[in-house]
Amino acid sequence: MREVYLDNYAATPLPPEVREAMLPYMTDGYGNPSSLHGRGDTAREAVEEAREKVASLIAARPEEIIFTSNGTEANNLAIKGIAAGSRRKGKHIVLSAVEHFSVLHAARSLEKQGYELTLIPVDERGMIDLGELSAAISDDTVLVSVMAANGEVGTIQPIAEAAAIAAEREVPFHTDAVAAAGTVPLNVDELGISALSLSSDLIYGPQGAGAMWIRRGLRLIPMLDGGVQEGGRRGGTENVPGIVGMGKAAELAAANMAERSARLAGLRDALVEGLPRKIEHLYLTGHPTSRLPWNASFAVEFIEGEGMLLFLDQQGVAVSSGSACTSRALKGSHVLDACGIPAERAQGSILFSFGLQNTADDVEYVLEVFPPIVERLRKMSPLYARFMKERG
Repeated sequence: MREVYLDNYAATPLPPEVREAMLPYMTDGYGNPSSLHGRGDTAREAVEEAREKVASLIAARPEEIIFTSNGTEANNLAIKGIAAGSRRKGKHIVLSAVEHFSVLHAARSLEKQGYELTLIPVDERGMIDLGELSAAISDDTVLVSVMAANGEVGTIQPIAEAAAIAAEREVPFHTDAVAAAGTVPLNVDELGISALSLSSDLIYGPQGAGAMWIRRGLRLIPMLDGGVQEGGRRGGTENVPGIVGMGKAAELAAANMAERSARLAGLRDALVEGLPRKIEHLYLTGHPTSRLPWNASFAVEFIEGEGMLLFLDQQGVAVSSGSACTSRALKGSHVLDACGIPAERAQGSILFSFGLQNTADDVEYVLEVFPPIVERLRKMSPLYARFMKERG
């Protein structure tokens, strides 16, 4: 059976170059970067070289990069650390309604400590309202956070414009760039932002590594108490193999971004254009043009995401869904809800996220096996039966 992995938003495969860069630090190069001997020096130099490569990906200064264990930790450090550093000014945070849970839940935890939270609405395409953002900022606002792009529906946000609004009010602006990094150009100075979060495994690096960039001069309170690692901003012995792998992945992404993005967008467009020709009552979610090159997300009416995932898996196709039945929290997607997509339609959400290993043949295979699955599931759907009866 053919195997087609189209769940690259969940995790990406590790390229050989990244694996080879990591191996020496998983064998003989096991020194602690804080140790004052040869092995420690070797490890420390490897970490600093990786820091330069990650900084280069976003056109930042290396000393402004803080390595973390993943994107979730980077987001938590940004939200909680910047808010704590500015608490004398106020206790108000502004987020978009479609942020990743690692941003939303971090802010919700601050609400329990007396902070006020305002969520900026989005339109049906998942795009923020800049007017609403401007109106939400008050004298007590200490942080604005809007993600660079939403990995679930693919919408790329107008970050430079949003950051400029915050800058006019002298409010720090953070962006979660986990979904955008590696395929969307990011320049922290051109964007005018204050902080940014990254995850290694979304740029074809290893799992268990991430990074936060924070502009020099912005106060940050560490969330982990411990040693003086990462300039005293994030205690704990560094994951040297993971950091080295992330650095190599960042280097490859920076060197090949235009080519990667063009190829992934070609695969995405082939599926976005092909599926509606074969399946009725299928709706593209997210923005049609301001969109991540690897993201093809849909809502399929009258059926649930779980059934589609299970039947596709039987055909060797791995995908994901924001349906409540596929969520361990037993809740539907807050992103689709914020976009105003009816709950019954959102239950049929499905995300095809393309990766560097995918080919045009993978698209053709999905176009071959997916429509019969939808037809089969609709034959079992009472909602579809009622719709057909009413349509006559």
